[in-house]
Amino acid sequence: MSGVRIAPSLLSADFASLRDELRDIEQGGADLVHLDVMDGHFVPNITFGPALVAAARKATSLKLDCHLMVSEPQRYIERFVEAGADMISIHIETEPHLERALSLIRSGGALAGVAINPGTSADLLADALDFCDFILVMSVNPGFGGQKFIRPAVEKIRRIAGMLENRGLRTPIEVDGGIDPATVRDVVLAGATILVAGSAIFGQQDRVEAIRTLRLAATSTVA
Repeated sequence: MSGVRIAPSLLSADFASLRDELRDIEQGGADLVHLDVMDGHFVPNITFGPALVAAARKATSLKLDCHLMVSEPQRYIERFVEAGADMISIHIETEPHLERALSLIRSGGALAGVAINPGTSADLLADALDFCDFILVMSVNPGFGGQKFIRPAVEKIRRIAGMLENRGLRTPIEVDGGIDPATVRDVVLAGATILVAGSAIFGQQDRVEAIRTLRLAATSTVA
């Protein structure tokens, strides 16, 4: 996973036109599709489950990045792997047996990620860095799309990037929440390489132009 990658969040898409939405972002040059799975327990909202992931798998060749904002994630990992998820992230706040859960994701053939909320210290990631494939930093409180970017997430990304560098790890850092052309610069400079964007892409009439604008803002930062 080298370079900056753009991952449109399907949470902001029109589900009545799912195939068309996926076609638009694929043609627009998206690298991944981000799918926010919410259970109404860990977060105060309910979105979708493995059935929609399976439908998305049939409709696009893009890699599917499933973010499990659920309690007891081990109960659902196998179902999302079977549905076609290429990447699965679980929250450090929800899983007491983190290494076991990440191993379960990897054994199914998907990349295993650890997600962390804005109010959770980056220090809690220390023991997880050696057995995850990516880190997902939330820059809003999870549960709803369209929220305002939480600025302290930038320092958290920078801190995690330093922790990885100190261990000689090249683990990608993903950031999700309030990402748009105005916030991209700071998160990329801090070390983020996977950018999740919902309303900044699906909230725009021209999705191709929206992805181009976001990528330009990101690549001009690291050029």
